[in-house]
Amino acid sequence: MTVYPIQPVTLTNVRTYPLASRQNKVNVRDFAKPPGANVSLAKFLDSLPAILAGNDLRDVAEAILLAKQRGKAILWGMGGHVIKVGLGPVINELIRRGFVSGIAMNGAALVHDFEVALSGGTSEDVSASLKTGEFGMATETGLFLNQIAVTSAFHGIGYGEATGKFLAGRKLAPENAAASILLNAFKRRVPVTVHLAIGTDIPHMHPMADGAALGTATHHDFRLFCAMVGKMDGGGAYLNWGSAVVLPEIFLKAVAVARNQGVALRNITTANFDFIQHYRPLQNVVRRPTEAGKQKGAAQSRGLAITGHHELLMPLLGAALAAGWPKKSSRVK
Repeated sequence: MTVYPIQPVTLTNVRTYPLASRQNKVNVRDFAKPPGANVSLAKFLDSLPAILAGNDLRDVAEAILLAKQRGKAILWGMGGHVIKVGLGPVINELIRRGFVSGIAMNGAALVHDFEVALSGGTSEDVSASLKTGEFGMATETGLFLNQIAVTSAFHGIGYGEATGKFLAGRKLAPENAAASILLNAFKRRVPVTVHLAIGTDIPHMHPMADGAALGTATHHDFRLFCAMVGKMDGGGAYLNWGSAVVLPEIFLKAVAVARNQGVALRNITTANFDFIQHYRPLQNVVRRPTEAGKQKGAAQSRGLAITGHHELLMPLLGAALAAGWPKKSSRVK
């Protein structure tokens, strides 16, 4: 006999209901469909589950397609990892197809894309070079990027534009030129903005580094980015790829500036793509900007978070856009 003063409940009188009467979150109609052999890309994408990230991918692709149709801004933010895993050619093809209105880079993306254009390689072995004091000390990277910052400040153009112009004036190996986002965006007049946190990037260690010039160059680009974000109003999109701190903070401030200047930024779509969902992208890209853009009786803003490796997700999204997928739109027109 138990010594406890409390007894287990009796389940005899528990109420139940018919399974068929319940509203379910998951239905077999939404399940994945085996794609079969040698199917088209569109059919493969159609076979994905209409559940969770499967629907999120549809929503992002659909939002970008509609933004292009409406002439609204489609902005891509990217950290250095996007460049290091070889996605420059994917972005360049998306630029060519008209799916990129503007690009925001942090300092790491600037460094890696610039080195790819100049030499065809990037991403040194930090552990090995740090021991010898050689980490970040490549002559051309530090020298040229600091010269470009001075040129940017002197001529009153942004750091991203000045870097693209510099690369366009050099004789580069064809395969290197084809991989560089900075160069290809400049050639097609797609704005690239560079957002520095001074002291975080290797050119800032160079003897030529000029904090005033770096600050002027990157502040020009911040103001340009604010103008670009304002063009998202009424159906634009912002996609954050691989920047966990700098670009989410920059985007939030740009949203604040746009709304301060009277731009409502309604019906926008934001998305964060990363293999770990960090605090700042979730708050400053996915949640806060879209929550403020929701109004009754109007198409609502929304933010999405899709978790996975950039080297898989970006080519998948790029291929979907090139195929015009999804074909049927469920969004408010």
